[in-house]
Amino acid sequence: MKNIGIWLDKEKAHIVFLEGDVTRMIQVDSELEFFHPKGGSRSKTRWGPQDVVQDSKYLEREKHQLRNYFRSVMDKVKDANALVIYGPAKTYEHFHKELKTQDPRLAKRVKEVKRTDSMTQNQIKAMVREYFIPQNRF
Repeated sequence: MKNIGIWLDKEKAHIVFLEGDVTRMIQVDSELEFFHPKGGSRSKTRWGPQDVVQDSKYLEREKHQLRNYFRSVMDKVKDANALVIYGPAKTYEHFHKELKTQDPRLAKRVKEVKRTDSMTQNQIKAMVREYFIPQNRF
């Protein structure tokens, strides 16, 4: 049985594979460009029109880059029996939504989608292990 946990944000995704007692982790970088558009420019004449920066162009480019990033993560986890998705901000929710539209069969295997803060790699591994292999506490 192959259980997989994914912690992702806009920069990278950490994918934890649990197969029996073996735990391994890979990292997928997003290759997402972070845009900081500067303001437009003034006209040469007084009270002339101003040139405005088109944010839609940058947002559309970011949307396509995110979609490619999500596809590369989906390719790594396509043979999962159970899947858990974690992450800060809203990226993990966008990934889950993209998963539902692109691969509904895999989306049915998602057991939990949960917001978490930034974590170290060891914390991510431990969190995924605790989800799939709960410890008996007395």
